[in-house]
Amino acid sequence: MALQRASRPVAQCIRQSSSTLHARTLATTTTTDPSSADAAPPPPSEPSSRTRNPFTASTPAAEKQLAQQKQRPVGSRRRRAALSSTTQIPFTQLPYQAFQEARAFLQEDRREKLEAIGLQRVKIARLQDRVVVGEQDGEVERRKQREKDNRVRSMGRRLEEMKVQADINDPMVKKRFEDGLGDMTKPIYRHLANTQWHSYKRQILLQRLTQMNVVPDVLPALDPIVSTGLAFPTTSSTTAIRSRLKRIQHGDFVPSALSSQPPTLWIQPYNKGTRLCTVAVINPDVPNVEKDGFDHRCHFLAVNIPISPTNTKVRLGELGSTSESKGDVLLPWLPAYAQKGAPYQRMSIIILEQPSPNHTPIVTTLLGAVAESQELDAKSASQDSRYNVRDGFNLRSFVDRYGLKPVGADLFRTKWDEGTAGVMQQAGIVGWDVEFRRKRVEPLPYQRKASERYR
Repeated sequence: MALQRASRPVAQCIRQSSSTLHARTLATTTTTDPSSADAAPPPPSEPSSRTRNPFTASTPAAEKQLAQQKQRPVGSRRRRAALSSTTQIPFTQLPYQAFQEARAFLQEDRREKLEAIGLQRVKIARLQDRVVVGEQDGEVERRKQREKDNRVRSMGRRLEEMKVQADINDPMVKKRFEDGLGDMTKPIYRHLANTQWHSYKRQILLQRLTQMNVVPDVLPALDPIVSTGLAFPTTSSTTAIRSRLKRIQHGDFVPSALSSQPPTLWIQPYNKGTRLCTVAVINPDVPNVEKDGFDHRCHFLAVNIPISPTNTKVRLGELGSTSESKGDVLLPWLPAYAQKGAPYQRMSIIILEQPSPNHTPIVTTLLGAVAESQELDAKSASQDSRYNVRDGFNLRSFVDRYGLKPVGADLFRTKWDEGTAGVMQQAGIVGWDVEFRRKRVEPLPYQRKASERYR
């Protein structure tokens, strides 16, 4: 008992010292003033409101909800979760010596790459000013001119790669890209967006196109280089206020009532410049009873649609109706439908790039810009008997006739539902009361084998 009484002051002193150690907090400061150590502690943070800061959403559900409220894309969850547990210090003023030393090294590397970019531009300008001299017949001169253009074009592509390499290690660039604030007019953001699309979404698109045999049923080959997105309006577009859009994933089933209105298409190219494209919506699963097979039907066809890295939204129902919506519609939108008893039908959306004026595919010009596209004569195309009809439309012939290049695609499916008959009647489509039934195959008559076989 005497020992316990003697040890009480020691235990009390240890408890007081441990509580003092736990109460102290670590603080990082850049000032050398000794009086700063006695500064008052910061005031307690205000209680969080219902609407959380989008930079502090740490769960996927909260981040998705905040992205929809703020109209911002979903960024890096790990970085947002880290920011939620740290003080709001500016990114460029983080008091970590290793981090700032790394930033200084990256800035020095960027300065060296910018100097190399300047030298590359001087070389390109010097080569462009060089005069090509050939023989009198002109054949040698034309050959040398082609060699010069090819060399300048190659140097222009190298210049674009150097611009990307100059900014690809900048942490501020990656931060803005993850937050959805990247400027698509700059090569670095187009490169990052293209890399992100190739890493996952393009593989999903190719999987859908190959599994559902869009290639080679619609086109013999297709190598997508532009990303696409599809959405249908949920209400009638005749209202004064634009209706909400419902996003459709590649290959999803779309109800007939939803497909009665023209959709909105997003076409995202990753090369700078504006080019013209053609959009065709083809159904390759139209039943043909006479030949016991399937035919093609064109549900939409429009040409001369301008797209660019910053101009990606195409409203199919407004093309050519206003001065802002450019493009020529050859065949207006026809609702997607499948008659009763018929299997589901694939609605393939093909994006075709129009050629340059010299009837060659679009190529990169001398300094990396996209060559000017040639406008198709919509009037003559609409008068062509092969392309002004929906049933039996041959997309392969249309591509060969005008020298088009497939650069992108999308896909959705349709089948008979409770609203299909009403949609077909409203659109004036014949056959809403027709039902397809499987042809019954009669079994072969039973024939008794000769008894000699079983002896």
